[in-house]
Amino acid sequence: MEYLATIGIEVHAQLLTQSKMFCACPNAFGGEPNTRCCPICMGLPGVLPVANRQAIEYTMMTGLALGCSISEESRFARKNYLYPDLPKGYQISQYESPICANGHLDIAVNGVTKRVRVARVHLEEDTGKLFHTAAGTSLLDFNRCGVPLMEIVTMPDLNSAEEARAYLTALRAILQYLGVSSGNMEEGAMRCEVNVSVAPVGAAQLGVKVEVKNLNSFRSVVQSLEYEIARQVRCLEQGEPIVQETRRWDEERLVTVPMRSKESAHDYRYFPDPDLVPLRFDRQWIEAVRSRLPELPLARRERLMEEHGLPEYDARVLTETKALADYYEACVRLHPEPKTVSNWVMGDLSGMLNERGLTIEQSPVSPEQLAELLSLVKQGAISGKIAKTVLRQMFASGRGARDIVAEQGLTQISDESELGAVIERVLRENPEVVEKIRAGQSKAMAFLVGQVMKATKGRAAPGRVNEMLQEALARGAGGQEPSG
Repeated sequence: MEYLATIGIEVHAQLLTQSKMFCACPNAFGGEPNTRCCPICMGLPGVLPVANRQAIEYTMMTGLALGCSISEESRFARKNYLYPDLPKGYQISQYESPICANGHLDIAVNGVTKRVRVARVHLEEDTGKLFHTAAGTSLLDFNRCGVPLMEIVTMPDLNSAEEARAYLTALRAILQYLGVSSGNMEEGAMRCEVNVSVAPVGAAQLGVKVEVKNLNSFRSVVQSLEYEIARQVRCLEQGEPIVQETRRWDEERLVTVPMRSKESAHDYRYFPDPDLVPLRFDRQWIEAVRSRLPELPLARRERLMEEHGLPEYDARVLTETKALADYYEACVRLHPEPKTVSNWVMGDLSGMLNERGLTIEQSPVSPEQLAELLSLVKQGAISGKIAKTVLRQMFASGRGARDIVAEQGLTQISDESELGAVIERVLRENPEVVEKIRAGQSKAMAFLVGQVMKATKGRAAPGRVNEMLQEALARGAGGQEPSG
């Protein structure tokens, strides 16, 4: 029997405001534990929260970028549950009246475009953080309490782990382009929860929904979904019941593990927060926020294809993060050969970054330095092969291309008498290859070109080497007279 997975995703993104959601404490990652909190963060009796306007506008920007409608009125609610990292016993969130609703995000998987509906985008506050020690005790850091947290909830429109990855990649790019969130999953600035059910293809009803919580990397999302889909299929085939529950992803064992039975909305006893007034959005405010929207990933992708003639694949890869697109365009402004720059950024440079686990923002090679290297190739000062070697040295040292080339004498051989002498020597040392070429085995020419390149340590231009080899053979070099 064939089965179909149905997946919905909830993304929690920390917002890049200077202060927290309801108080003036600084909003920053890390720091000494419990040094960025106050009575409001801690939920002490008698405190009065005040909503952060910038966080509200960042949420509106995100909703507008996702094609959402903005509610005329929105309000905060108390979501009640007891947990060690939630000191006041409830979380200020939104329930019946989110700021944004009914949007969408189009994704592409295997060349097919799919629309994922976004049910809502709302604001809440983050919780503290628990640290479990080897001694069996737990420590609490409340620095994260009250950090503005935007929740983006999809409809159950996804059907595979790869579609989930594509959605998260596209969503993170939008958040980064807007400048509302770093999307840094390693720092917990973007966290995911997936809801997944499995049912036979064509079934009238969806299967039992299982939630997998606190996924902090794209890899974890993909692996947990693949495992959970396979687990549910196995249960169905073996006649075992699937329980509606919340599970967690075990990174070491690569399995999902039960945490608790799944709560319903009424379990949280939502009610309007009496300390916070309702939010009302007039058209003027909404349009003022809309006017600040930057160029978004899809528009930038289309512009790169139109202005620079890039293939769709190149434009899509280069615009996956704003930082990468910015790096690429900065380099093109200095070295206006768009496809050449694309090849080097997506190829050699990205490969070196991936080897060391670095992002483009951490690249030791600046756009100015890469443009300088490519200019040396275009001028014929160095070959493409030498340029790859120079780039590795630039990456390791942070030095400029011209300095490295000059110091190591890597410029291409421009003196044809010097190159001619090398070619004559290679022909004399390889008479059997010369004979094969004279016998019509033209492919043997590649061996001679390689020997010349080896002898010149890659400093000769391969095209010119080929031409000069043919000229030398035509005039009888290599110890034999030319035929005819």
